[in-house]
Amino acid sequence: MAEVDAMVVGAVLAAGSGRRYGKPKILAEQGLWLDNAVHALSAGGCREVVVAMGAAIVTPPSGAKAIVVEDWVVGLSASVRAVLCAPVVREDSGGVVLHVVDMPDVTAAVVSRIVKTAAGAPGKIVRAVYHGRPGHPVHLDAGHLDGVLASLDGDVGAARYLRAHPEIVESVECGDLASGVDRDEP
Repeated sequence: MAEVDAMVVGAVLAAGSGRRYGKPKILAEQGLWLDNAVHALSAGGCREVVVAMGAAIVTPPSGAKAIVVEDWVVGLSASVRAVLCAPVVREDSGGVVLHVVDMPDVTAAVVSRIVKTAAGAPGKIVRAVYHGRPGHPVHLDAGHLDGVLASLDGDVGAARYLRAHPEIVESVECGDLASGVDRDEP
């Protein structure tokens, strides 16, 4: 497990209906994708893990806590907002690692690389890239949570904030560890 000074919270974004997939992705592969995402975050250095859920409500995997996103139909912004406003993130953390449930090949090695890079780059947002293509997970330093919250709208998460502040974004190549492909269709 990666060691960090401040507590890092890991968050699995899994509240959507999975319209193109045909069902909520939190249910994909009998919950295996969710289990993989939670394990990647916890084994990768996140001391707390939360799961944002809405279209389908499930018992979170061992060691994770549920955050029910009542307005999940709004889109990704609702999930990110719910996570960033959660007490464990606002009160106790040095930052949050946002991960998505539909990238099942992302492992603890990817998360660890992001967490370790973030520990050595205070004030930065650290984002995984796969062969140069931006993806998840993304570590948001605690100092950027309010800015990200202010930028959230519709079916867009933190991407708008990252694009507006490229000088604070550190990209970390992870294509040697995972494909970085999110699964939108079965």
